[in-house]
Amino acid sequence: AAAHASRAADRRSQVGTGDRSERIRTYNFPQGRVTDHRIGLTLHKIDRVMLGEFDELIDALIAEDQAARLAAEVD
Repeated sequence: AAAHASRAADRRSQVGTGDRSERIRTYNFPQGRVTDHRIGLTLHKIDRVMLGEFDELIDALIAEDQAARLAAEVD
């Protein structure tokens, strides 16, 4: 029972509340802008992103993840 409760608590902590403030990415079509809120990156290339060109976003996410991992190792 304790293990089940622990797993349930872990799952709840991983699921967001659904608030608009928990956005991952915003697509602003009138301005041609895509913003990834996790890393604060804004690109004015919405047409290319919508065609599947995610390389610039993915590279920035990888760089941010690597920096966070290095910082965690230092601490």
